[in-house]
Parts: sequence; C-alpha cells; structure tokens
Amino acid sequence: MATVTRQMVEKAGVDVDKLVDLLVKNAAAELTTFYYYTILRVNLVGLEGETIKEIAETARIEDRNHFEALVPRIYELGGELPQSMVDFHNVSGCPPANLPKDPKDTMEMLKILLEAERCAVRQYTHICNLTAGKDHRTYDLALSILNEEIEHESWFSEFIGEGPSGHFLRRGDTSPFVSKFLR
Repeated sequence: MATVTRQMVEKAGVDVDKLVDLLVKNAAAELTTFYYYTILRVNLVGLEGETIKEIAETARIEDRNHFEALVPRIYELGGELPQSMVDFHNVSGCPPANLPKDPKDTMEMLKILLEAERCAVRQYTHICNLTAGKDHRTYDLALSILNEEIEHESWFSEFIGEGPSGHFLRRGDTSPFVSKFLR
C-alpha cells in the first residue's frame, strides 16, 4: 500500500474506504463483463450477429483492460480483491450481462450490451464526481475508463437505432484512454 497516497486522498476529504469499495465493485463489474461478453460474442452469429461482433470484441477486451488498470489503484489505496471469485462476482457494481433467452435474438443481445455500458457510465461518472479535485490519480483513471465506456455505449446505441453518435470503431488500437495505466 502507498501509505502517503492514502493519507493525501483522505486529507483531501475522500472517504477512502468507500472509494476502495466502489473501485472493487467496478473491478468486479469489468471482469464479469469480460466473461459475459465472451459468451455473448460467441453467440453473435449470422448476418446480424456478425455485424456487431467486432464492436462487442473491442468492448470485451477493453473491459478486461479496465479491470487490469483498476487493480493497482485498489491496492495503492489499501484495498484488496476478494479471495473468492464467487464473492468477487457477487459484489459487481453492475448486473450480469447474461445471454438472452433466445441467443439468436441480436436486438435483445444489443440491449443487454447497451445496458451494461450504461451501468458502467453511471458508475465511473460517480467515481469521477467523488474524486474530482481531490484524488487526481483515481480521477484520471476513472475518467479514462469513462471515456471508453461512453464510446461503447455510443456504438451499441447506434446499432439499436437511437441516432448517430459521431464515434467510430477503433482499428487495432484498444483502450486508447486507459493504455497509459497498463504500462
């Protein structure tokens, strides 16, 4: 644990235990989303499924990267991950992105993907609001993840027909905002 780091964040007025709890819940959401997106992605078949498979794969890989970027910050602030994967799954800040009853219903799958991204946007916006001007490192990390989650939401939203977002699929460059935390 980075003792001075924790002290400085506390001194700035952040409830570090609450923050660590939120970071653990978001790390759980990212890792479980990576898992559930794997199941969703392999079920994206046929013409409709193939059109969104690449976007689902990019979001899936970036969610794994988000998990990897969150873990060091959790430990820097004196937190830790649960010892049990079941416990970790169950503290997730977002509900599971389960496969729909009809795994060939691409529109229903898109709605599941979209709601998972919207949950993430809400979670990281909350962390940004808690840490803005107080915990610069956590704020920067949460903002970086938030930027990618907003793009994920935009991609899936466009496929559902909610309107244009102005965002484009990244080619060969995953996690452009979060990559600085993965070095």
